[in-house]
Amino acid sequence: MPPQPVIELTEVRREFPAQPPVRALDDVTLRVEPGDYLAIVGPSGSGKSTLLNVLGLLDRPDSGTYRLDGTETTTLPDKARTRLRGDRIGFVFQSFHLLSHRSVVENVMLAEIYGGQGRKGRRERALAALGRVGLGHRVGFSPDRLSGGERQRTAIARALMGGPALLLCDEPTGNLDSRNTEAVLDLFDELREQGLTIVVITHEREVSARAGRRVRITDGLLVEE
Repeated sequence: MPPQPVIELTEVRREFPAQPPVRALDDVTLRVEPGDYLAIVGPSGSGKSTLLNVLGLLDRPDSGTYRLDGTETTTLPDKARTRLRGDRIGFVFQSFHLLSHRSVVENVMLAEIYGGQGRKGRRERALAALGRVGLGHRVGFSPDRLSGGERQRTAIARALMGGPALLLCDEPTGNLDSRNTEAVLDLFDELREQGLTIVVITHEREVSARAGRRVRITDGLLVEE
């Protein structure tokens, strides 16, 4: 049997109360296969943030279905959704969210501390994740000694802890200069070649052009480009 999609949204709708009501997602249907590299683009207020929150199990749609890695999520209780989010999704944000008083390897290890995984082998898994993003030579540094690109790669290593099915990135190069942006995009290419599924929400053409697929959201409507 063919592998099941990592993301399968079917006619997802999300409205917010206003006069008139704001339909942030309008019957959105989206399928993302294992190993896909998808960019979601759109202007401010188009529904990108709402879509991110639904994909990341941070918000529930008003109607429609969302299957993540084969699991129907819209009917799950909150604790089950939180557990699924921690197990199957790695998040990368525009802000790196690194603790300045912790070393690089300790920042990566925190992913499992917050996730409730056991202590055994945690440092070794963090070192492996840092090696995967090319930061094996920076493990003992504090974040303030890193470049912006190295900080974002540290955040990506943290997101890779636990082997997520999906790497969900929100404007991951928004705080980076062009050289560090290129380095992070090269890393995304490498991770995709390794089979990771990546979804990037961005307004930067350079970033979206590197993805294998691109969809545009406007006024809550999603269209494949």
